[in-house]
Amino acid sequence: MLKEKAVASLGQPSLLMPAWIQSALAANDRLKLYLTLLQSAAQHASTPDAPAGQWEKSLARTELQDAPWALELVGGAYCDDDLLILPHLENLLEALSNDLTTMARPLCDTGQPSAAALTVRRDHWLQQLHALADDEGLRHAALTELTHGDRQLGDSLHLLVMDLHRQINALSNELATEDIDGAHAWQVQDDDRPLIRAFMRGLHRTAALKFSHPGLDTAVTRDGKRLLIQNDIGTNDVHVLVIEVQDSTISLTYSDLHPGRFGFFRQMLEDMGFGWQVFDPRVSEGLNAGKPYLVGQARLEAQDSAQLQTGLDNVASRIVFVIDWNRARKRLQHFVNKPRAQQLLAQAARSDWGHMAWLQAGAERLVYNAMQAVDSEAFHVGDRLDDVLGEAAASAYLLELLRISSMLLRQQQPVSLVADEARLLLARVLRQRTFEFDLLAEHAAFTHALAEGLCDALENPGDAAQTQAQVLRAKNWERQADHLLMDARQRAERRPRWLPVVDCLAQADDVADALEEATFMHSLTLIHPAPGLPAEVRAALCQLAATTLSAIQDLVKAIEIARQVSQRADGPDSELFLQTLWRMLRAERQCDDLFRQARTTMVKSLRSAPVDLMLANDLAATLEKATDKLLRVGYALRQMVFNKTGMSA
Repeated sequence: MLKEKAVASLGQPSLLMPAWIQSALAANDRLKLYLTLLQSAAQHASTPDAPAGQWEKSLARTELQDAPWALELVGGAYCDDDLLILPHLENLLEALSNDLTTMARPLCDTGQPSAAALTVRRDHWLQQLHALADDEGLRHAALTELTHGDRQLGDSLHLLVMDLHRQINALSNELATEDIDGAHAWQVQDDDRPLIRAFMRGLHRTAALKFSHPGLDTAVTRDGKRLLIQNDIGTNDVHVLVIEVQDSTISLTYSDLHPGRFGFFRQMLEDMGFGWQVFDPRVSEGLNAGKPYLVGQARLEAQDSAQLQTGLDNVASRIVFVIDWNRARKRLQHFVNKPRAQQLLAQAARSDWGHMAWLQAGAERLVYNAMQAVDSEAFHVGDRLDDVLGEAAASAYLLELLRISSMLLRQQQPVSLVADEARLLLARVLRQRTFEFDLLAEHAAFTHALAEGLCDALENPGDAAQTQAQVLRAKNWERQADHLLMDARQRAERRPRWLPVVDCLAQADDVADALEEATFMHSLTLIHPAPGLPAEVRAALCQLAATTLSAIQDLVKAIEIARQVSQRADGPDSELFLQTLWRMLRAERQCDDLFRQARTTMVKSLRSAPVDLMLANDLAATLEKATDKLLRVGYALRQMVFNKTGMSA
C-alpha cells in the first residue's frame, strides 16, 4: 500500500491499476465475510443456545487470522430488546469502511465513466457506517440495510459490494496483464515491446547481485503517448523509480529518503549521459513517517531507437546497486571514512560486483574476524583498518573483498570460504616475509622423496642390494626431515611466533616417519626366501601409495602457493591455495577407502601366508596413517597461513 502511495505521489496513477484491482478483489472477499459474520451474529443472538460456528478457516483464507476481534464477533453477540449488541462493533465498522474504500478505488477514484452512480452509493454507505459508530449496537432496520440482497427493498451495503465486484471483474478483464521478460505489462502496444525487453535485459543482467533481498519488481503500461515503467527497488515506502518513454526521450523520476544514495544514483546516471533536475525535499502524508524525502527527474534524449533501448538497458542495470546501499555505506565506515566508503561502493557498482554479497557474507563481522584471526597483536578492538594499514591499503583490501564476496556467492560457494578469503587477503596486505615457508618447503621435499621412493619400490621390487639401498636412503631423508623440525623448535624457543610452524612441521614429520616405516616394512616382504607379495596385493598397495604421493605433491604446491600469497596481493594465488589444500585433504578419505579395498585383497590372496598378510596389512595401515597425518598437516598449514601476520625471520 505504501508503495502505491509513493507511485501516486510521483504523478503516475496509471501504473497503480493492476495493484488496485488486486487489492479490491481481496477487499471484496473480506467484506463478504464481514457481512456473513454480521448475519451469523444476529442469528446467534436470537438463539444463544445454538453453536456459534467455526470461523478460523474462513478468516485465514481472507488473511484475517490475526484479527481476534473477528473471532469474538459472533459468539459474543446478544440482543437487548431491538438492539443487537456486538463486541468490537467499532472494529467491524472501521473494517467495513476501509475495505469498501479499497474495493471502490479502481472504479471511483480513477474517473471511470460508468462509476458515477457507484461513487454516489459508496459515499452514502461510508457516511452511514460512520454514523453507526455513535450507536451502542445495531437496530434491526440498520442490520437489514447492511446485509439484505433484495433490490426491491432498496439499496444495501451487500448490493453495493456485489455491483462493485461485477464492475471490477469487467475492468480486470480489460486490464489483463501479460509477462514480458518478467515485467508485469498491460495495455501496451507492439512498438513498446522492444523497449520493455531492453529495460528487462539490463535488469536481469545485474539482478542476481541482490541475492535474496526483495525488490526489482517491474510494472509497465501505456498512458496515451507515454510508456510508463515502474520499479519498486526495495522495501522502503518512498524508494521508487518511475520511467516515462515518449518519442525518443527517457524521463526518469526517482525518490529516496537518503541524500547520499540519491547522489550515488544520480552520478551513475550522469555517467550514462542523463541530465538531472532535483526538487526541494518533499513531504507526503503517510509516507516515510511524515519526514521529507528527495525527488529528482533525469532525462536522456536518444538519437535513434538503438540509443533509446541502450539507455533503458543501462538504467535498469544500475537499479540493483541502490538496494541496501546506505546499510553497506555505514558498514564500510567502520574501516574507512565516509567519502572513501562511497567511492568503494561506486567502484563496486562500476565493476558489476555490488555490495549485497559482502553484506550477506557478514560485512563488518567478516573484516573484524579476519583482523583478529590474522594478527591479534597488530589489530586491537576498536582499531580502524585505515589507521593500521593506511587509507590506500585498507581501501584496496575492502574493494578486493567486495569483488571476492560477489564472485564466490554468485558461484554459490559457502560463506565460510569468503571468510577464508578475507583472512588470506588481509595476510597479504600486511606484506610479511616468508622464511618459515623455506623450512616447510624443504621438509615437504623430503616427504615427497620418501613417498616417491616407496611408490618406485612397490612398482619395481629389486634385489636385496637395491632394497637395502632404498631403506637406507629413506632413513637418511627421514633424519634430515627430523633436523628441520628440531631447527623450528629451537626458533620457537626464542620467538613464539614460530610455534605455528612447529605445529605444522610436527604433523608433517609424522608423515615422513610413516613413509620411512612403510619403506622398511616393504623390504621385509622381500627377505629370502619370501617370493614377494602377489601382483594383486602389490597393485592395491601401489594405488594406496600413489594416492598418498599425489596428496603430498599437493602439499608441496600448497606451501609454494602460500609463500606467494604472503608476498603478493593477487586473488588467484589465494584461490589456488585453497583449492590445492582442500584437494589434498580429500585424499585422506580416498585413502581410507583404498585401505579397506587393499585389506580385502590381502585376505583373499594371503589367507594361507599369515606372515605376508601381517606385513602387507601393517604396510597398508602405515600408509593410511600417513594420510591421516597429512590431513592434520593441511589444517595446520591452513591455520598458519591465516595467522601469518607480524612475523619476522
